[in-house]
Amino acid sequence: MHIRDAHAEDWPHMWAFMRPVIEAGETYPYERDRAENVVREFWMNDSSPRATLVSVTDDGAITGTAEIHPNQPGQGAHIANAGFIVNAAYTGQGVGRALGNAVLERARSEGYHAMQFNAVVETNSHAVALWHSLGFRTLAVVPDGFNHPTHGLVGMHIMYQKLTSSPEDA
Repeated sequence: MHIRDAHAEDWPHMWAFMRPVIEAGETYPYERDRAENVVREFWMNDSSPRATLVSVTDDGAITGTAEIHPNQPGQGAHIANAGFIVNAAYTGQGVGRALGNAVLERARSEGYHAMQFNAVVETNSHAVALWHSLGFRTLAVVPDGFNHPTHGLVGMHIMYQKLTSSPEDA
C-alpha cells in the first residue's frame, strides 16, 4: 500500500466506498442523504487550501482517503483539520493508521502548527483509539454532540495534537 495525492479520476472509486459510510450516519456529521456533487466539492476542492490523499494497493485499488484543510479561516488557519474514510473492504489492515501518519506528515510539511479534530464520535471507538495512539489528546467531549442513528445522542471528541516545537517545549 502507498499513499498519494488523489486525482479527479479517483473520485468514482472513492465515492463507491464513501457513500455507504455517509449514508450510515454513524461517524460523519454530514446529512445522510448528502448529494455526491456536494461531497465531491468539499473533499476534492482544488481551489481551496485542501489536500486530498488516497491509499492505494499495489494493484491500484483505493483502500481509503483523507483530506486536510485549515480548521478555521484567517487567524485560525495555522491549525489543520482532516477527514478520513477507509474502504470497508480494507478495515483492520492499517489503512487508517497509514493515512493518519501521512496527514500528520503533510500538515507538518505545509507548516501547520497543530491539528484539531472537531467531531470524532465517541461510539467510533476504533478512531478514538487510533488518534490517541498517534499522539492526539482529547481536549473535551461535547455531550450529546452527535445524533447517532442507533445509539441516539452521543458525545463528540474534540482532539488535538501540536505539530511544531517551540523553545518553551524544550
